[in-house]
Amino acid sequence: MSTKILSLNSTVFKWMKTFHTSCPRGFRTAAASLSSVSLKGRSFLTLKDFSPDEIKRLLWVSGDLKHRIKHEKQYLPLLQGKSIAMIFEKRSTRTRMSTETGFALLGGHPCFLKSEDIHLGVNESSTDTARVLSGLCDIVLARVYSHSTLEELDKEASIPIINGLSDLSHPIQILADYLTLQEHYGSLSGLTVSWIGDGNNVLHSFMMSAAKLGIHLKIATPKGYEPEKSVIEEAQRLSKEHGTKLVLTNDPMEAAHGSNVLVTSTWVSMGQEEEKKRGLMTLKVTKLLCRQHVEPNQTGPSCTVFHGKWGRWRWMTRYSTLPVHLSFLRQRTGNGPTWVWWFLF
Repeated sequence: MSTKILSLNSTVFKWMKTFHTSCPRGFRTAAASLSSVSLKGRSFLTLKDFSPDEIKRLLWVSGDLKHRIKHEKQYLPLLQGKSIAMIFEKRSTRTRMSTETGFALLGGHPCFLKSEDIHLGVNESSTDTARVLSGLCDIVLARVYSHSTLEELDKEASIPIINGLSDLSHPIQILADYLTLQEHYGSLSGLTVSWIGDGNNVLHSFMMSAAKLGIHLKIATPKGYEPEKSVIEEAQRLSKEHGTKLVLTNDPMEAAHGSNVLVTSTWVSMGQEEEKKRGLMTLKVTKLLCRQHVEPNQTGPSCTVFHGKWGRWRWMTRYSTLPVHLSFLRQRTGNGPTWVWWFLF
């Protein structure tokens, strides 16, 4: 079976070269030499650790997997014999379903673990948990409260650790957003994207990666709810390095004006309900605000709504990138249906 899988994977990148001409939305990426990019065995804690070509590679392969599985109805058992441990300290519908579905569609076996099911940080240290899981599965996705938990797992594990969400960042969500935008516009470079909301983990991931893809970013947050200072400084450095614009304001109208895309997130994250409820009420994405941007691309009374369920393809990509033995994995095909999951979809 392994020989058959390797043979199947040997055609994926040949197909990718012509994908942009056959895809209805003109899916394409920059003319970077993505075939030489390798992500084998690496963890995925934050987009800060990945170069422009590496991020483009994840998006490119995610689009490929999505097209072949969703539209061509192909069966791609790229992760047959592989298993993923899913540690969820924080509950989730989309993250869990995208992860499990994406991994299963590629032939792998997902194992879901709630915080009550394991002894992480209670009777068993993160070090012990990382070592045990390294001997029993091929990859770990952890959705945690504290980013330090991910760092502890990654330090001791001998297998890749994927950030399913932490208080610092939410990289798989942003990959899903990028894949959606890339399918819709054909290219990310040159787009102006506006964030209307608080300076949360999703925005942090946006700021750590937008400039690398040539995206101009305009951010409107309420006073007192700005992004972390270290993230702002890194985003400013990246913007200068890649020649993009970065606007930080407390005025949503200023941020929305002339933008291609308006993005927001859950107003109040789990565990922060009372803390943020009051400060965010003045910052809403209204019909008046939507008139400030240069879209929509489709005729109608409201703008196009991008549904998140198709992000599973991004997760598939991430998944197929982690395991060590398959050629497809070695080439780090990571990005899946809506989350591309870097190896997930």
